[in-house]
Amino acid sequence: MRTAVVTGGSSGIGRAIAERLRKDGHRVAVLDLNPTGEEFEYKVDVSDRTQVDAALAEIRAELGPVTILVNGAGLELYKRFHNIDYDTWQKVVAVNLGGVFHCVQAVLPDMLEAGWGRIVNISSSSAQSGQQFMSAYVSSKAGVNGLTKSLALEYGPSGITVNAVPPGFVDTPMLRRSEEKGLLGGTLEDHIQRTPVRRAGKPEDIAAACSFLISEEAGYITGQILGVNGGRNT
Repeated sequence: MRTAVVTGGSSGIGRAIAERLRKDGHRVAVLDLNPTGEEFEYKVDVSDRTQVDAALAEIRAELGPVTILVNGAGLELYKRFHNIDYDTWQKVVAVNLGGVFHCVQAVLPDMLEAGWGRIVNISSSSAQSGQQFMSAYVSSKAGVNGLTKSLALEYGPSGITVNAVPPGFVDTPMLRRSEEKGLLGGTLEDHIQRTPVRRAGKPEDIAAACSFLISEEAGYITGQILGVNGGRNT
């Protein structure tokens, strides 16, 4: 049994990942800006290093050293590029990329001491294909993919694997809200018809990929971008 931290783990994809890791037998703590009040959930803005460090100190005291990290916290922004002010751009980057920076740095000492670690970063298929009106989000998630590859090279010799999972079109409450606002470039059904497997993804699909990458069987896999997208991006 190992201790895992899942950021953005109170809803949607992050929640499914946290639930799957618990089923896999791990002790799981969640960092989220909107926790649900369940045990071992901590209200944390991952772009704030002080909050991250404080939560990790509590988690270590309660559950032990952290050797599994899934970075799922994210902030979306739908806006035409020429209408984005720089402060808003920076906020998206601070959460989506800066949050990964803070959380990885915060848990690395535990992993280095153990000589074992698993880091999975949830990026986005939009970082592979691009997405209109989402330039800040796409840029930040592309940065996550690049950081994943660099960290894999740097920390592989220490027994730590680092991979990314970019979800495709996954049916979550956030996606449904975007559909209602007309921000998807079509309906959910339109996108399903453009997906080779002819269905939307489920949060559990992403959780299954994370579970595998965290397993002992995946110890020879690092620096990879494992797309879970029904064939939309290959």
